[in-house]
Amino acid sequence: MTSNIINKKSVFENSIVNLKSFILLMKPRVMSLVIFTCAVGLLTAPESVTFYNSVVSIFFVAIGAGAAGALNMWYEADLDKLMTRTCLRPIPTGKLNKNQALIFGVILSVVSVLGLYYFSNFLSAAILLITIMFYLFIYTIWLKRKTPQNIVIGGASGALPPVIGWTIATNDLTMEPITFFLIIFFWTPSHFWALSLFKADDYKKANIPMLPLTNGIENTKKNILIYSILMLPVIIAPYLIGFVSKIYLFSSLILTVYYIYLCYELYNFKKNKFEITKAKKVFSYSILYLFLLFVLFLVDKIF
Repeated sequence: MTSNIINKKSVFENSIVNLKSFILLMKPRVMSLVIFTCAVGLLTAPESVTFYNSVVSIFFVAIGAGAAGALNMWYEADLDKLMTRTCLRPIPTGKLNKNQALIFGVILSVVSVLGLYYFSNFLSAAILLITIMFYLFIYTIWLKRKTPQNIVIGGASGALPPVIGWTIATNDLTMEPITFFLIIFFWTPSHFWALSLFKADDYKKANIPMLPLTNGIENTKKNILIYSILMLPVIIAPYLIGFVSKIYLFSSLILTVYYIYLCYELYNFKKNKFEITKAKKVFSYSILYLFLLFVLFLVDKIF
């Protein structure tokens, strides 16, 4: 009887471990950003959606993001085991195998797209499908191992969730959701290049052609600064088209000017060198910066 209890306990513990592994396969941190930006797109749209349909639709968008994450880990298992940042993921640690990740990712992809189509509309489901396919085939399989511009072009997939949120409510594509897209698209390079500066050794081990490895530190710092400056016209665009008020405009300008200042501080160090604390500060603030920009859209909508 004691052995039966022990066996049942062992089965239960293994099930919990497997469940956690499948959740980690979906990249929960990325999913949280997808849920937030998608919700902002939905809530700032001129058309209203019932609470139930909103929650269910966002859930399927999140599942779609999880599907993309799982398929990414399936394909990049050989790279993940080489990098300290990713070596503890479910596949490199042996908690799951590649086939499980592939099947899980494919099932989630189908469920998320069909679910969003059923509870929302064809346009939203189509954009979600494009997002998943773009992340897998364009970014993960094609670009990531071939060009330092991988995250510039690949960033398009991460910029689509707020567009999906908008189309869930409106079933239409207008200039407003395009400004959401542009904000995330132009934010992505400086964010990831700051990360690649202090994680260059990791990328070198995995032979991923990130900008510091292919073009050098100085070029990377310059491009980080350039993309931070490019955020200025991008964050002004929603105001110019009449989407937001001066509350958003002035607040976002303050946030952006400070971001440019941090990127300039990183750039204005010794030539071909960088200060790791400043690179980490740019990386950390970039996350807060994007979050606050989207919070401002909600605040502006309320007031």
